[in-house]
Amino acid sequence: SRKMVFSCHPAKNAVAERTCASSIMERLGTRAYRRPLTAKDKEGLMRFYDQGAKNGGFEEGVRMGLQAMLASPYFVFRFEPLPANAVVGKDIQISDIDLASRLSFFLWGSIPDETLLNLAKTNQLSKPATLQAQVTRMLKDPRSDALASRFAGQWLRLQDLDKVHPDAYLFPDFNQQLADGMIKETELFFNSIVKENRSVLDLFSANYTFVNEELARHYGIPNVSGDQFRRVNYPDSTRRGILGQGSILVQTSLANRTSPVLRGKWVMEVLIGMPPPPPPPNVPSLDEAPEGKDGRPLTTRERMELHRKNPTCKACHQYMDPIGLSLDNFDVTGRWRYRENAVPLDTKGTYYDLTPVATPSDLSRVLLKRPVPLMRNFAENMLAYATGRRMEAADQTLIRQITSKAAADNYKFAAFVMGTVNSPVFRERRVEAVVADESKDKHEQKHQQYDETNKQR
Repeated sequence: SRKMVFSCHPAKNAVAERTCASSIMERLGTRAYRRPLTAKDKEGLMRFYDQGAKNGGFEEGVRMGLQAMLASPYFVFRFEPLPANAVVGKDIQISDIDLASRLSFFLWGSIPDETLLNLAKTNQLSKPATLQAQVTRMLKDPRSDALASRFAGQWLRLQDLDKVHPDAYLFPDFNQQLADGMIKETELFFNSIVKENRSVLDLFSANYTFVNEELARHYGIPNVSGDQFRRVNYPDSTRRGILGQGSILVQTSLANRTSPVLRGKWVMEVLIGMPPPPPPPNVPSLDEAPEGKDGRPLTTRERMELHRKNPTCKACHQYMDPIGLSLDNFDVTGRWRYRENAVPLDTKGTYYDLTPVATPSDLSRVLLKRPVPLMRNFAENMLAYATGRRMEAADQTLIRQITSKAAADNYKFAAFVMGTVNSPVFRERRVEAVVADESKDKHEQKHQQYDETNKQR
């Protein structure tokens, strides 16, 4: 970090030191503010340098200048200045400088590099051919791994894995290292979709994943040794895509048993984008169901059947439960199983279109039979992530347009990115009316009166 900060080493005289400090402030300030510095910006930073250098020399001055830079609103916030001819209530296209920041934070989760800034300075970035070339370059860059850890992590709710702690007595082989490996598996899997520009439908049907020895042993995948994660093909059809990955299966379970309800709700909410309505009040949970007549603990399916006898409950559970039951061969930790409480599992169900589903493969097939809802939901989540706001009813036409264009390219990942980047909500902003803050004016008046009183004293 010292080498990045101190790009010059001046002779010990005030003029040379200030010249060097000025170049350091301009170079780092351009990165910190994500735009070329104005004369006022430079003057402000150098004022802090002078103050620090006066008391502690050159390095102390640079340190104080950097502190001021990192405390500046221009570093903390992403301001997008309005042109002088902006009209309140109208949408205007953002500048190339602002486009560079939106693009870099979307694809890299970080600041724009010199290539983006140089193109933005000359107003070349917004040209269609240049923009497409830059998006292609950025997706191939290692920094695009942020799409997996940030976008996919938020969309697939990978952070919820930390909220589930499988019972150590029932699942003694589960540990934190295994949980971390499950999250890394999903991130590497998503990265493979990004880097290879594969179809987003592969998220639901891919016959490969990324595992190390510990995770491979947990899944029952042979011939994997070592801590390094590598791409492997599944040995059979029991696992496909993200629906066979532990990061999803564990977060949709309880500590001591699986939950077809949570798994069905997760698929409807996260993948299809059609969340079920919230449960009515005073509905008993599945755990309150009685034990069997012979004293045997009820299976999860038996508890669900008792729960669904309530007509109010059945209205929602008839859609969620078949989805979750088709994944019930996976236990709390994502291992494949055939029995629960010494009773063979019954995972048969009927999807809402009356298609029979009983296995994860059946669920993948029935979901992919109608890819449009899945892809529209994916486009909506990507657009929300890129713009930093929830999508509203007025955005649905745009989401359908992005999905239709991506369908022509077999739903390739880059097609969704380009659709998002070229969309009006990404390239434009609404000019809002500025309302005077009376409380602020009164606050300033009090300070002025206080200062006048002090002067008189």
